[in-house]
Amino acid sequence: MGAGAFVEPLVVLTLLFGGTWVNRNTRYRLFDRHRSHASSSSSYSSASSSSDSTPRCSSSLLDGNRVSSPSLSAEQEPYWRKREIRILGWRKEVSSPNTKRFEGSFLSRLLRKFPFLVEVWYWSLIYWVYQLGRALTAITLVESTVDVARTHALQIIHLEQHLHIFFELPIQHWFLKHPLLMHWTNRIYSFIHIPGTILFLVCLYYYTTPPLPSPTLPLPLSPKTKNLQTARTSGPDLYSARRRTMAVCNLLAFIIFTLWPCMPPRLLSDPTVPTAIGNEARSYGFVDTVHGKPGESSIWTQNKFCNQYAAMPSLHFGYSLLIGLTIMTIPIASKRRRSTTTAFSSPARRARRWRRWLLPRLACLVVGAAYPVLILGVIVATANHFLLDALVGAVVCGVAWVGNGVLLNLLVVEDWVFWGVGVCVPERGLEGEVRDVFGYGGGGGIVGFLYDGLERWEEVGEVGFGGLWTD
Repeated sequence: MGAGAFVEPLVVLTLLFGGTWVNRNTRYRLFDRHRSHASSSSSYSSASSSSDSTPRCSSSLLDGNRVSSPSLSAEQEPYWRKREIRILGWRKEVSSPNTKRFEGSFLSRLLRKFPFLVEVWYWSLIYWVYQLGRALTAITLVESTVDVARTHALQIIHLEQHLHIFFELPIQHWFLKHPLLMHWTNRIYSFIHIPGTILFLVCLYYYTTPPLPSPTLPLPLSPKTKNLQTARTSGPDLYSARRRTMAVCNLLAFIIFTLWPCMPPRLLSDPTVPTAIGNEARSYGFVDTVHGKPGESSIWTQNKFCNQYAAMPSLHFGYSLLIGLTIMTIPIASKRRRSTTTAFSSPARRARRWRRWLLPRLACLVVGAAYPVLILGVIVATANHFLLDALVGAVVCGVAWVGNGVLLNLLVVEDWVFWGVGVCVPERGLEGEVRDVFGYGGGGGIVGFLYDGLERWEEVGEVGFGGLWTD
């Protein structure tokens, strides 16, 4: 491992703190408390005249959509706020502390200046809770669990053979014939997953989340379109939905590999297993290309706290699919804001707009499709996952994508936590909550990508395809 034990954590820390700096609020002065507060109040008063209430801060990491009056000072804020618990069709309104009363504290002002620090904390919470869960299962493993994991891996092979999709061996054999390609494939597996995910979050936050305060919405809204506008995912709500999706992915994956441990293909070639099952497992001849002597192992995948029998589902592929779909469907905005006066622009101008939109959209489609395909090839070529592991990872991603709003029920707990430490978290979302047919926030995606385009046609008289460009 060598220098990797130092370099890999350093890369992660650099990305996190670099993201904090890039996403800082340049309009806010941390140590000029009274002037910053006055400027903020003035901006939000202006914003409230052109749109609905635009909250300054909230105790919400999970979602940025809260009701709060911009005209109240911290001392005038009520002690309690209302939250709604939703579980399928059941709803209940509860009270929780209103942390806006703490917006003048140093920590609250620090988070207002560097709002991405909230994301650093939240990502760390998601990642380390998941890793601690994996570590607990790893250190409590018994030999019988290993045998069960091996049996499950063989069952997957038998099922893939029955379905005629057992392609893992020919894929790995092809890569092994190309040592240089295999070398870089090992590197991609070991060093892209975590840094790549963090970089995606940093860039998505920068692209979707405007600096605080945000004085206006991208487009004027008619009463007819206001509900649909709040459900659009072209702003902070998009980021919040993807962040929650990752958290739900981790939760579902932990449940699956705890209840159904599965050995990765690379461990089936263990020469110390004497039984008939061991002979069958070795007969396939899978090679551990990452953790062998010429491999490129990572500290994140090779330590005593890493559960080696959590191949099902593949979060490498699940995360890559989430990232790819987000890139493919992300709204593309032009440099100028569009106004309703452009609704009847000339055909030539419409054609120029179309061309300006088309190239970035094609680039997003290519990159978004290529990334999960690349990761799928990598996890199979390195014998870390079966194809069915990736398929289940995709299903987990889809379920989390649709049902991530279930985490909004934890907002009450979050309010109490931030009230306990006296912190008010800056508000960056639009008012309203995105709820899908299950009652949870799906966060848009393909359906929103297509459906919202019809709304833009009706709103400004031009094809918008999900808010993919704005002038």
